[in-house]
Amino acid sequence: MAVQQNKKSPSKRGNHRAHDFLINPPTAIEPSTGEVHLRHHISPNGFYRGVKVIKTKNDE
Repeated sequence: MAVQQNKKSPSKRGNHRAHDFLINPPTAIEPSTGEVHLRHHISPNGFYRGVKVIKTKNDE
């Protein structure tokens, strides 16, 4: 079992937990379609950074 070598200071502990209480996930707007999606993820229509990357059901 792993055992810590040094105790983490309160300030480092606070920095580690800094993002635990974020409420709204970061979103981005697709420049080509105007869709809102999670950052670094593809949009529901299959676009990523203005480029069509996957086929969707609407493309058939």
